[in-house]
Amino acid sequence: MMSETDQVLAIPLWINGRAYLTMAPAFFDVRDAASGEIKRRTPLCGASEALAAATSAQAALPDWAARSVAERAALLLALADALAGYGEHFAALISEESGKDAALAAAEVGDALSLLRGVAPAAASDTGSTGTAANAVVAIVSDDSAPLLGPLRHAVPALLAGATVVVKPSPKAPSAAFALAELSARSAFPGGVFNVLHGDLAAIEGLCGLSEVSRLCFAGDPALGAKVAEIAFRYDKPCVD
Repeated sequence: MMSETDQVLAIPLWINGRAYLTMAPAFFDVRDAASGEIKRRTPLCGASEALAAATSAQAALPDWAARSVAERAALLLALADALAGYGEHFAALISEESGKDAALAAAEVGDALSLLRGVAPAAASDTGSTGTAANAVVAIVSDDSAPLLGPLRHAVPALLAGATVVVKPSPKAPSAAFALAELSARSAFPGGVFNVLHGDLAAIEGLCGLSEVSRLCFAGDPALGAKVAEIAFRYDKPCVD
C-alpha cells in the first residue's frame, strides 16, 4: 500500500543552470502551513551535493567576475522583470510553505522586486569588476521566515559584485528559491552563477568544509543563525548575517 509521501515528488536542487536530481539519504515533508497536507519533499543533502553545487559555482566564477557591473546589473533587472510576471505564483508558494497570509506574502515579493530593481543605477553605468568580492563563491543559508527575500538580501549584492552563489533554503520552505533559480535561467544567467542546495545542518557542514566556498551568509532567526555561525567557526569559514 502506497503511503502519502510515496505520491509526493521531491523538489530538485538547481546546479549549473538546470534541475539536479539526487538520491538523498532522507527527505523532509513540506506541508501546507494551513491544511497540513504534504505538498512536496525536500532532499536532505550532504557533502557530495554541496561539492557539486560549489564546484558549479566555482567553474562559473571567472566569466561572471570578468563581466562589468553594468552587465551583471542588467541580468538582475531581467530577473526582476521575470519575477514580476510570476508574482502571484511566488506569493502563493511563500504563503503555502511559510504560513504568511496573502498580504504579507505579496509584500515579500514586492520587497524582493524592489531589491532587484535597486541595481538600476549600476546597470546604467559602465564600470568594471568590483575587485575582491568578484573572486568568491558565497553560500547563503536562509530559514523559512522570508523564503524569497531572505536569500536575495545577500545574493543581490554578491552577484552584483561578481560573486557566484549557492543558496541553501530552509527545508520547510524550499520552493521560492528553486523557482527563482528557474527564472534566472530564463533571464539568461550563465549556468553555475545561481545554485540551490537543499538540506539541513549536514548540507551547511558540507559547504563549510569546501575550499571553493569563500564565505557563508545567513538570513533569518538569530537562534538558528548562531548554530550556522558555530558550524562556520569550526571550519574557519567567515560567516555574516
